[in-house]
This record gives sequence, C-alpha cells and structure tokens, in this order.
Amino acid sequence: MVDISAKERSAREAVAAGKIHLGQETLDLIAKNQIGKGNVFTVARIAGIQAAKQTSQLIPLCHNLNLSHAEIEIATSGSGLEVKCTARTVAQTGVEMEALTGVAVALLTIYDMCKAVDKEMRITDIRLLKKTKRDV
Repeated sequence: MVDISAKERSAREAVAAGKIHLGQETLDLIAKNQIGKGNVFTVARIAGIQAAKQTSQLIPLCHNLNLSHAEIEIATSGSGLEVKCTARTVAQTGVEMEALTGVAVALLTIYDMCKAVDKEMRITDIRLLKKTKRDV
C-alpha cells in the first residue's frame, strides 16, 4: 500500500462509465420491468453504490475511503445501457477506483439479471471520465 500519511486532505471526485450491449428484446423487457429477477435499474444502482463503498475490500492495496457521495446513473444508449458512477470524498487519495468499481459491479449486476434471456451481452468501455481534486 502506498504511504499517503504526509498528503493533505482534499475534496476529490471521480466519474467513471461503461456500457453493456443488449439485444432489443432484452431492452424491451427491462423497459417493461419484466426481467425475472426484478427491476434491473434499481438493483444495479444499489449494487454499484454498495461496491463503490466496499472497494478496498475488493481491490488489494486500495486505501479504505469513507465516501461522502456515491451515485449510479443508468441510461439507454444505442444498443444497450450506459452506466455512470460518481464518487466523492475528502481524503488524502483519489476515488477513481471507487467510481470504476461501482460501474463494473453495476454492469455485472445487469449481466447477471439478464443472462437468462440474452446470451449475446457484452460489457465494454469501462473507463475513467474525470477526476478532480480541490483544497478544503
């Protein structure tokens, strides 16, 4: 683990995103809330937020951060869904791993919930969109 004890605390934000490509039938079932495991958007949002909060337990050597904000947004995008995670904290290190983990787990949750009806799903383009730091 990197020693951050000498670093000043700063307000930090990170935004990450990723996509899952789905068949039109699957998108229609999601829109009608007819996926057998429940409401895909609600469950994926909760899973993504929970994952962002637990990142240090999932990623070795990742610092444990107390998030002041974690948000998952899900939108229809072309042939699938785009997931975006925003994470914020005041800490000595950034929150990009939390944002990326939130996106990844939300996408995996969508995959799990839809796997019975869609065998062609693809998760793609998980990436950091931005990270910022400002003095407090």
